[in-house]
Amino acid sequence: MSSTVLDDLGKLVLRLNLGILLLLHGLSKLDTGVARIGNALAANGLPAFIAYGAYLGEILAPVLLILGLYTRLGALLALVNMLFAIGLAHMNHLFTLGQSGGWGLELQGFFLFNSLAVLLLGAGSHSVGGRNGRWN
Repeated sequence: MSSTVLDDLGKLVLRLNLGILLLLHGLSKLDTGVARIGNALAANGLPAFIAYGAYLGEILAPVLLILGLYTRLGALLALVNMLFAIGLAHMNHLFTLGQSGGWGLELQGFFLFNSLAVLLLGAGSHSVGGRNGRWN
């Protein structure tokens, strides 16, 4: 296989991994709602309605990533979502180790840095949007 084919397969694996795992978090928010996020925003002096952005970052963004359609936009939404999550709920774990010895923000770091990687790499050819276009 050529390096281009392998690169595109790697991008597909990265997109699917990030998209599916993040979507599962978003689906749980459809059941529980975003009131807890709204309370955290209000406690930090931000409008509570911004909490609905979690649906963009954890439902819309993963769907875009999985499909490979407007992939970079989906990755940007996921990245911003994770910055809010870390800033609102996880800052006290930023420099801690977890119970198993890993970084205290391992999961959040995974989502954050993989979103950044997809934002930089794009969708690849195994996607609805293909390689063309600014947002793919």
